[in-house]
Amino acid sequence: MSNQLLQLTADKADDGLLLQAHHSAWTTCFRSGEPAAEREHSEAGRRLYDPERHLSHRSLYGGHDPGVCAANHSAQAHWLLGYPKKALVIGSEALALAGRIAHPLSLEIALFRDAALHLDRGDPQLALERVGAAEALAADQRLGFMMEPRFLRGAALSAQGAFEDAVACLREGLAGRLAMRDRPYGLNRYAEALVRQGEHGAALAAAREGLETQDRTGQRRWEAELHRFEGIALFGLNRIEDAQNALEQALRIARSQQAKSYELRAATSLARLWGEQGRRAEAHKLLASVYGWFTEGFDSADLNDAATLLSELS
Repeated sequence: MSNQLLQLTADKADDGLLLQAHHSAWTTCFRSGEPAAEREHSEAGRRLYDPERHLSHRSLYGGHDPGVCAANHSAQAHWLLGYPKKALVIGSEALALAGRIAHPLSLEIALFRDAALHLDRGDPQLALERVGAAEALAADQRLGFMMEPRFLRGAALSAQGAFEDAVACLREGLAGRLAMRDRPYGLNRYAEALVRQGEHGAALAAAREGLETQDRTGQRRWEAELHRFEGIALFGLNRIEDAQNALEQALRIARSQQAKSYELRAATSLARLWGEQGRRAEAHKLLASVYGWFTEGFDSADLNDAATLLSELS
């Protein structure tokens, strides 16, 4: 559908229609696990967007501003493609634009998306602040939530070590009415929290439910991560061969999606498994090749974890 819209609007004088064709495409690519195409379409949207000429789009198309949405998605795509510093800059630009145009629902969405970005970068406290601001805005403006906030809050609590509260929060979110649209993401965060809590059997079930859900819905953005948590859970259950297979699958999927940040996580998890098996040279070679690709964002949690493990494997 997005491709048809782009074809229909490519030669039109109305760049607003072309903007919305790209809008459809970057949203589709976000959920289908195509970050390079998501970045391409969202950056095209940012170039086309004019806050005055496209003012009516906030009412006509999805109830939110396409310029803010484009910046949100560009930030998410840049992070996944391996540019965490650039992602942070663009995420800040999305929030600033949402504040300037003073459109409440666009600001709510920007706050939630920025929270997700800070979770991925390893800053759970800032993520919690963004979630709190979005919830307060929604209450003040009587807005509905465009994303299940308990997925974000639970993930942040998990990163802070409050595992029981995190698991309870995520479980409530998965049972809520907003869960269906972002269910693979919620199950991904739920599996992560359960792994951190040491509940490996429950984590395995959550990861596999997430994989089954994404097969039904086509939401493959979190496929590599779901396989990674599947592998970590299997390792915790002492099913070593199955764990290695799942982690190798996570690595293959991340590479096929050009998802360098997920590739780094998968390589780190697989290298850790190999290191514990005494395969330290193989583990170091694998992780060093992925880590060495990155040129920015070395203050982020994933890159710090990889650097620490590389040092231990040396």
